[in-house]
Amino acid sequence: MRYYADLHIHSKYSRACSKDCDLEHLAWWARRKGITVVGTGDFTHPAWFETLRTQLVPAEPGLFRLREETDQQILRQLPATCQGDVRFLLSVEISTIYKRAERTRKVHHLIYVPDFDTAAKFNRRLGRIGNLGSDGRPILGLDSRDLLEITLESGAGSYLVPAHIWTPHFAVLGSRSGFDAVTDCYADLTGHIFAAETGLSSDPAMNWQVSALDSYRLVSNSDAHSPPMLGREATVFDTELDYFAIRRALETGEGFSGTVEFFPEEGKYHLDGHRACNVRLEPAETRAHSELCPVCGKPLTVGVLHRVEELADRPEGSRPAGSAGFRSLAPLPEMMSEILQVGPKSKTVLGEIATLVSRLGPELAILEQAPTAEIDRAGWPLLAEAVTRLRRGEVIREAGYDGEYGVIRLFQPDELRRSAAIPALFDDADPPLASPTSATHEREPDFSTRVQPLSMARRGAAQKNQSSPARLPETPARKCKSASPR
Repeated sequence: MRYYADLHIHSKYSRACSKDCDLEHLAWWARRKGITVVGTGDFTHPAWFETLRTQLVPAEPGLFRLREETDQQILRQLPATCQGDVRFLLSVEISTIYKRAERTRKVHHLIYVPDFDTAAKFNRRLGRIGNLGSDGRPILGLDSRDLLEITLESGAGSYLVPAHIWTPHFAVLGSRSGFDAVTDCYADLTGHIFAAETGLSSDPAMNWQVSALDSYRLVSNSDAHSPPMLGREATVFDTELDYFAIRRALETGEGFSGTVEFFPEEGKYHLDGHRACNVRLEPAETRAHSELCPVCGKPLTVGVLHRVEELADRPEGSRPAGSAGFRSLAPLPEMMSEILQVGPKSKTVLGEIATLVSRLGPELAILEQAPTAEIDRAGWPLLAEAVTRLRRGEVIREAGYDGEYGVIRLFQPDELRRSAAIPALFDDADPPLASPTSATHEREPDFSTRVQPLSMARRGAAQKNQSSPARLPETPARKCKSASPR
């Protein structure tokens, strides 16, 4: 079966994460998005580990589901179009900070285990090294190679995936992290690494320029810090529902069907820059300024595109034989926000999305699979046009830099101004139902706490500063280009 998996998320016990990052809200939003397998995140945190043990029950090998009574409560607050199964897979992100060869190394890693006994053994080992209760994503003074060894020794089936490998500050290949190759990081145990997470600011096409990455399956996940962020990136599998089948697909490629991606320009470290001075630069400009901010003279944050160029040994457009495809998408609420010209967290946007999924299915299915003619017939002609452009890669890109998310748009402003003269686009759509127990569709599930409206922090951050960065090259290739092959 073909399904989406999002295997890098966080719980409410991680810093800067929503209080709604609990199992109920994660399961609700996974169904709403169309995600079948979700990482639990944070299984090293004592309180979250206990929650997982008490609220999850075994399902297929190595996977878990919510207890029946809890799951039924969630299903009652979703439309019939979003009633798919959701499974959880035990996962955690570990941050390691240590010295090697007189340099400080800062690397994040994703750990996966097939059962609670293995997780408990892993936790005991790490608990002797650092305080696991201080953060859902623990920070440990442990060499990356030694963390991999502990993972392998915790039990059969456990594995490690380097997280968001290009992020400047905390990643194996990041510009400030200290390594130029995965093998440099994991040393003699590198042979046990078979997948790498590309992160929000890069896509597989960028990674294909680096031949040293050919031996790793390139995966994508949301790194969600709130449930509505699930599925902003995801990995696609075509296997039976089974932890070990997922692992085999990553090792062998059989059953690995590629990824769903951000447009990399939307990631917050795609280009170089200095956010404090509102400076955003292409790699060539950064080199011309000796990697110093042209405004204040402080070091620039060297972004992902620049770092890929530094390590690339193939030209742009290269694709290794046998590599899985991908598709770049924009989050549906952002698209609806642009069309309606109101905030992505507004009741108007949330209501229209709720009505849309109640008619056409989960958000990822609408973006990837729904015939645009059906979207049009359902009363969303501008959204049908937006989805058409999205699938063609015909988007307008304002790239992120130095921690500032980029912005992806589907329309020029004058196109939307012209459309404003047309009668209201959604006048014929059913209004969102107000009852929190509605069986038709619901936009704010109510378990023990209310879920927050769909958080679009990256759009808010982009709108907060109305002035343009000091430099954004207007190259046609960067502004609007075709999508990379699937």
